[in-house]
Amino acid sequence: MGIQHISANKIHADDEFLIRKVPIHIIPDWLHSGVTDIHLGGRASLFYGIFFAATGILLHTIFAENYWLLAGLTTGFFLLGPFLAMGLYDLSRRMEAGEPPALAPTLMAWLPNLINITLFTVLLVCLFLSWVRLSMTIFSHYFHGALPTFTDVVINVFTFKQPVFLLVYFGTGALFAAAIFSISVIAMPLMLDRNTSAWTAAITSLRTCARNPIPMLFWAFCIVVLIGFGLATNFLGLMLTMPVVGHASWHVYRDLIEVKN
Repeated sequence: MGIQHISANKIHADDEFLIRKVPIHIIPDWLHSGVTDIHLGGRASLFYGIFFAATGILLHTIFAENYWLLAGLTTGFFLLGPFLAMGLYDLSRRMEAGEPPALAPTLMAWLPNLINITLFTVLLVCLFLSWVRLSMTIFSHYFHGALPTFTDVVINVFTFKQPVFLLVYFGTGALFAAAIFSISVIAMPLMLDRNTSAWTAAITSLRTCARNPIPMLFWAFCIVVLIGFGLATNFLGLMLTMPVVGHASWHVYRDLIEVKN
């Protein structure tokens, strides 16, 4: 993308990685790269898109009558997105290196750094379960212990019948999402690419967000819009939007992190 002119700051004097400061207008380039990789990845990219869509549909089918639980599971499921998209990162990495877009190698992309990726995934799972539990608690509290129907939820969302409920629920969800985004947006691709420790990857991701607050805020907004579109289309749109996010996230990492030779 012609980013050689972008300045880079050391994380520490003895660190292996440098963090670039990027302009906000680079975001369309990331999205374009994601779409391009879908085209190049072909069936391999489509496989991951179908996986995300099928998982969303499965969750909705199983918990269709329990919207108070479905809301937490659906949104919480995407908290695990950074791990579940590992195959898409690896697919982009392999195509960038000139390799053919094969699905099979990407399914085991996490094996070379198994321990650290597992540790980080455990953290994501703990946050996921915490959010699901908290989501259930919030629903139970504001609906007086009763299990709300889908109609109840829709009425509260669109009529602001319980504005405090909306504020607490979406505010808490936003905090969880911001925390996950900050520690993982760079971490998973970095662990995949450089076999770094989970701690180094998480800290690097946090510092990258701190160095590029506005671009990363808008990138997070793009992710929300893309995933929101997928959810709004009964999960079918996830077949396209999740591969875009996954592939583009690899290019986000490549543009933001410079590895010292």
